[in-house]
Amino acid sequence: MTPSRWRELAPGQRAQLTIVDRASVDEDPVDSGPSSRVVFETAESVIEAPNWNPGGDWLVFNSDGLLYRIKADGSGPPIRIPTGELNDSNNDHVLSPDGTCLFTSSQNGHLYRVPADGGPAQRVSDDADGLQARYLHGISPDGTTLALIGCHQLRAAERFNIFTLSLIDGSTRQLTDSDHHHDGAEYSPDGEWIYFNSDRASTAKGHSQIFRMRPDGRDPQQLTFDTRVNWFPHLSPDGSSMVYLSYQSSVVGHPANKDVLLRQADPEGESVRTVAGVFGGQGTINVNSWAPDSQRFAYVAYPVRNR
Repeated sequence: MTPSRWRELAPGQRAQLTIVDRASVDEDPVDSGPSSRVVFETAESVIEAPNWNPGGDWLVFNSDGLLYRIKADGSGPPIRIPTGELNDSNNDHVLSPDGTCLFTSSQNGHLYRVPADGGPAQRVSDDADGLQARYLHGISPDGTTLALIGCHQLRAAERFNIFTLSLIDGSTRQLTDSDHHHDGAEYSPDGEWIYFNSDRASTAKGHSQIFRMRPDGRDPQQLTFDTRVNWFPHLSPDGSSMVYLSYQSSVVGHPANKDVLLRQADPEGESVRTVAGVFGGQGTINVNSWAPDSQRFAYVAYPVRNR
């Protein structure tokens, strides 16, 4: 048998697309308490990184290199979004603010635009910037600029920094220049900040905290300071709340199949509380999964039977 090039579920493991109601969030970790509901569950393949469409009626996720949409209330099965010849999308994808198109990262290191209802994928990145890999995490509120993580040299002296890509003229701008790892770069709803995670403040490789900076790279600010490893900050559309993924202190990077917390804070990183405790990590909330009403957000858990 030829091994799959995509991550697979372990025996007895399931992928659960879950929605949390913000109004009923509890202070203590929960798996599927009153504040959470599973809208789709599968034991067939890994699903990852839900996005909510601007209309609030459906979610997008990736699985085995393909993109799917599903009704947000779980009332219908997942429907594949045709992407033409593009069949290796990873878990870094966003919708345009007007909901007309999707932008996604490919395993080949480039970024693509796809009509929201499906159609041929159009590459929006080129080789002029010398990047060998690009991982998409955010789009500006006006829909003109993508925020991404880029690397010039894969596998040897990897340096993952933050870049922006203009959808108007295709130009790329580098915002950070560091040997420290950066990830999860995402615009705030008002466009005043780019939120991200990085190990730039740690002497331990992969021990990330949450930061923000201005869209031109100025005024970097650290927002979390605890002993946990914190990844993927996502601001609610109304700008009042931030949810991020939090690993135990011994974890390096953002691996799959770990006990993790989803934590909520205000935009300055204050008033932190735990929203949920799940078995997950990679794929759980790689991209922004807030509903447009800012009252719900989605994530994927990966529980294992008898664990």
